[in-house]
Amino acid sequence: MTYIDYHQLKMSKYGLPAWDGLIAPAIEIGLQKEDWHIKELKTAVADALNLPDKLRNLTYEKFPDTSIIVDRVGWALSEGANSGVFIRPRRGIYRVTELGKHLFEQYGYQLDGKIIHSQPQYVAHQKEVKERKEAKKTNTLNNPEFKAEELHENNGSTFIAKEIEKQIDNYNGTVADNLLNRIREAEPQFFERLVVDLLVKMGYQGVNGNAIVTSQSHDGGIDGVINQDPLGTSTVYLQAKRYQANNRVQRPGIEQFYGALNRLHADRGVFITTSSFSKQAVQTAKSFSIVLIDGLKLTNLMLQYRVGVEAKYHFDLFTVDEDYFDSDEM
Repeated sequence: MTYIDYHQLKMSKYGLPAWDGLIAPAIEIGLQKEDWHIKELKTAVADALNLPDKLRNLTYEKFPDTSIIVDRVGWALSEGANSGVFIRPRRGIYRVTELGKHLFEQYGYQLDGKIIHSQPQYVAHQKEVKERKEAKKTNTLNNPEFKAEELHENNGSTFIAKEIEKQIDNYNGTVADNLLNRIREAEPQFFERLVVDLLVKMGYQGVNGNAIVTSQSHDGGIDGVINQDPLGTSTVYLQAKRYQANNRVQRPGIEQFYGALNRLHADRGVFITTSSFSKQAVQTAKSFSIVLIDGLKLTNLMLQYRVGVEAKYHFDLFTVDEDYFDSDEM
């Protein structure tokens, strides 16, 4: 078993390694085999530090069942995945990437948060998070049902409702970010099936239509076909590109898709990507009447139509029924 002297790592509170001091150990242990279940890898990294029992068993005061060192390893894995140091090929499975191996060879135990956060994938990830928050903020400010004076009602119920809504939006934004990461780490065929499922849920299939994912080797530039009626007289063709955040779809990609549509004499195309589109790509798609869905819009639609997600909680916020108490029958 590999043992790592934890004293040489970046340290933090409680006399334990900081989360980013654990990135290099996580890569080192992770390289011992191809795939790890997250629980197995977290435990293996924590054990490899050979901590004194007092530190190894240290838990948070408010969360006595949560090991601090295991929690920090988990944080290192999560941030590493956002940075491209790890990938998650399947649910709960982590694998060290070539980037992770390269950074470990280059920096050793000096590899920290500053370094992984400077990687293109993480920079693009943070940009997506910011854009999602700004889009949500804009939608809230432009909502005609939202009035500032409502927050000053005597019973405070509107204020509480808005606070709950804000927290739910923040939570769902995190879920959307996780969705995007999971999709990028999945096989291309999975993404092609996902986009077809999504458009079916959105109603594109119609009542008696059908939807198919085309064969990977014979798709001719088309990844999915949705016939909106049994005879196929109204058809939507799909192109799906599973790209990392820093790999934008450029104009040639749109032109190639248009060429595939033109060969089929089709006039309805939807181009979906997990990244984003360049300005030139957007302009080209507009001239060809091709609908574009980027990673931000994709995950918002997945939440809206509940594709790949499930509702976890439901809340009831009550207020007094004034009509009931004002009734003449009382």
